[in-house]
Amino acid sequence: MPPTTPYAGKFSSCSLYSNNNNHPQPHSPYRNGTSTKPAKENVYNSAYTTAENPYDIPQPRTAYRSASVGSASAKEHHYNNSCAVSENPYSSPQPHSPRQHSPRQHSSSCPGRAHRHTSSSSGSEQSCRSNAAPPKGRLYGHGITASYGEMCYHDNSLVSASLEALIQHLVPTVDYYPDRSYVFTFLLSSRLFLHPYELMTRVCHLCVEQQRSGDALLDKIRFREVAPKLVQLLTEWTETFPYDFRDERMMRCLKDMTHHVARGDEYSWRAMQQMTQRLIKRLSALGQYEEAVSALNAVAMERPASLKSKQASGQRSDVLSVCDDPFILAQQLTHIELDRLSFIGPEEFIQTFAMKDPLENHKGFFRKRKTSNLEAYVNWFNRLSYLVATEICMPVKKKHRARIIEFFIDVAQECFNIGNFNSLMAIITGMNMSPVSRLKKTWSKVNTDKFEILEHQMDPSSNFSNYRTALRGATQRSETAHSIQEKIVIPFFSLLIKDIYFLNEGCASRLPNGHINFEKLWELAKQVSEFLVWRQVACPFDRDRRILQYLVTTPVFSEDELHLASYESEGPENNMEKDSRRSLRSSLLHRENRS
Repeated sequence: MPPTTPYAGKFSSCSLYSNNNNHPQPHSPYRNGTSTKPAKENVYNSAYTTAENPYDIPQPRTAYRSASVGSASAKEHHYNNSCAVSENPYSSPQPHSPRQHSPRQHSSSCPGRAHRHTSSSSGSEQSCRSNAAPPKGRLYGHGITASYGEMCYHDNSLVSASLEALIQHLVPTVDYYPDRSYVFTFLLSSRLFLHPYELMTRVCHLCVEQQRSGDALLDKIRFREVAPKLVQLLTEWTETFPYDFRDERMMRCLKDMTHHVARGDEYSWRAMQQMTQRLIKRLSALGQYEEAVSALNAVAMERPASLKSKQASGQRSDVLSVCDDPFILAQQLTHIELDRLSFIGPEEFIQTFAMKDPLENHKGFFRKRKTSNLEAYVNWFNRLSYLVATEICMPVKKKHRARIIEFFIDVAQECFNIGNFNSLMAIITGMNMSPVSRLKKTWSKVNTDKFEILEHQMDPSSNFSNYRTALRGATQRSETAHSIQEKIVIPFFSLLIKDIYFLNEGCASRLPNGHINFEKLWELAKQVSEFLVWRQVACPFDRDRRILQYLVTTPVFSEDELHLASYESEGPENNMEKDSRRSLRSSLLHRENRS
């Protein structure tokens, strides 16, 4: 029976998405092939030209593979090797061969499920569909397509199946446990078709029912044998997708399974207890994080008088008074990025496209759409852009504005060196905002060579090809890193979301025959699993609480305030700008009077 794990490159991705990843992959993020970060005082001494790219050394793309979990007789194996929160099912960089099966496994396994072996004397044949068809194979292009009941494979990779068959394929038995890559992929994307609560209910029910033989003693023995694998599956679920269990129904189902396991196997019951404690701790940390972000946002929304008038700007500290070292500021930005990345659940990428709950008022899974941490991270990008623009437009003196522009260019360069592409793009976005870009007299005092290089790296043309090449170089550096700092990869997040969105929209979730398009699910999982690797890195830099507090709480100008501050820095150049300034003054004065 063929495995479910896909082989990289065996089938082409969706046409709307395939052009995103066809750029050559470099050896190293540095041209000289070393991964040692240069001393910060020498970072720019050998600045590359606009046409050069420090991530431009091509090499063949490395295929990925999944780490499969085989069945084992010892119960300890199922708990010691369960999927940790930070693990990536696609983490191994090389493809692997299909697993070989013994004739005994082939002769007794369910045709609709790969790698399953059940005892013919145990009565577990109930788990196989009665109408399961024998495998049928046919040549298709350069590979072989085979169907096993309601599951279709191409070149040993699962490409489509009915929803029922996929659910059944997730259910462990005494002699079967699904590939971890399959577990991650289906748990991630199944929410496009049904609620996690419904999936968990059906999986647990099937796992219990398949052990029933009509003999109470035999049923207890059989469930005791399968309990470790059920606990392993639930452990992978709770550790990789813990936010699913913010749904009260999921927690009730987990509690019910804990009681059921307790009746049959004490060791598994203890493992369930430990798993639940870890889950509660994780959900508690999430709640505290969300409250902290909400409080910080509330402070940042306060608009002191110093923001309402440039004449009062002397009362407000600027970024240079808090930190005048670009390297240190880039490090603190990286702290914020990694902190906020760590709380984004992988399922949030998929939930953006998931169906709505018909019971809108239910305190369940889709009530809040469950993308709050992803949205908070996008909001942080916007805040940083506006903070950069505010810092530039605030000073009265042209010389001071030019100095701040040069400072942020240096910060952006340090972010690029670290691998913090999200902060890099936020800074570039802020400096390209209209209120900043129109300050021609200020920009005339600035050496823009380094800024043009950075803009070239983040150029959106050719679907951000320069950035994608740099990102692959940073990823390669991370995979071969000798220090934690070299492991840091923080992608331009809005583009990552866009890629996943177009992958979802460009490929049908269901095929004409009603099957789930599992090729699409593999591709979604590959995208999201790479993100899981990036988010697990702990920031190696020392925290500076004063700088961090300033970055996340200092008030920033709104768009209208930015335009007005820009006009006060450098007067309107034409009648359109004069009319705009007049209108903005009137509008902002009206708002202040109402408040």
